[in-house]
Amino acid sequence: MSDPGSLATYTEARATTLSEASAPGLSVVVPLYDEEENVDAVLRELLDVLDSLELSSEVVLVDDGSRDQTAALARRWCQLDPRVRLIEFRRNFGQTAALAAGFENARGDVVVAMDGDQQNDPHDIPRLLAKLDDGYDVVSGWRRDRQDALLLRKVPSAAANRLISSVTGTRLHDYGCTLKAYRGDVVRNLHLYGDQHRFIPALSQIAGARVTELPVNHRPRIRGHSKYGISRTVRVMLDLVTVKFLIRYFGRPMRLFGSLGFISFALGSVILLWLLADKVLLDHPLGDRPLLFLGMLMMLAGIQFLSLGVLGELIVRVYHGVGGEPSYVIRRIEAHDPGLLAPVTANGHPNGVKSQ
Repeated sequence: MSDPGSLATYTEARATTLSEASAPGLSVVVPLYDEEENVDAVLRELLDVLDSLELSSEVVLVDDGSRDQTAALARRWCQLDPRVRLIEFRRNFGQTAALAAGFENARGDVVVAMDGDQQNDPHDIPRLLAKLDDGYDVVSGWRRDRQDALLLRKVPSAAANRLISSVTGTRLHDYGCTLKAYRGDVVRNLHLYGDQHRFIPALSQIAGARVTELPVNHRPRIRGHSKYGISRTVRVMLDLVTVKFLIRYFGRPMRLFGSLGFISFALGSVILLWLLADKVLLDHPLGDRPLLFLGMLMMLAGIQFLSLGVLGELIVRVYHGVGGEPSYVIRRIEAHDPGLLAPVTANGHPNGVKSQ
């Protein structure tokens, strides 16, 4: 950890003043979980890069329930540099929730997300912003020369990227790279949960966003330890099924369940009609024939699928009418300037904050 005095001297010499009325042009969202060894180095390097940009900026740190001194170190940066804000979770909710909270509270017209473990290179941010200026809404980082273990990280990741690209139709080499640049209105309209942060480009494309990718620098982890392992593969596959459903049937679930219901009901009807004809014309008994039970089961299944479709349509209508609940609970939002806190909603709480 760095000495507080040196941090104070460092930030006092370079901090810019942000007024309550002004909104930054760029917000950088950094999720943190047990990264006490990396917080100071990440912020020093990141703020150096932001100093070199012509547009105003802010850094939104999201502490995802860290068990070490990550939150305390991040809190100190909030007091030393007015560009830095911190969102603290009550417990660990996962990277998707951390990014969702950061996106919801980011005020910039452009939002960049990056990891807090020093593996993402903030010097790539200007290149991502330049690519956005070419007319894209999402620029995804591609760790072409990835500095991770071959068998445990790179091989499973490559297979997952091909599968996700094939299923979603959004062709990217690297869905797992956190370093991405977005138009602010794109990410603020996303409703993320589970482990869906890796599918943000595909979910954005559903809403009409123009998506591309850009090779970025990737560095080996030199401090701390990775929070991910091969065990997350099952969760990714399950979330992929959800994303596929969202892509094709979120607005019209009846198209899926209604089709399944119609096919099942039709097949069951054909089986029962054939058995009826067999009984009438050939006088074969029906009571002990498995086809009789299969036909009845398929007709009942068809009715159930149709009922699920109707319920799904009703749920979609309620969702669009009321709005989704956030997938996280915030302990507090802290900033150097109280005017930089998230806007207050009608219920009297900051945007995205639930009362406890």
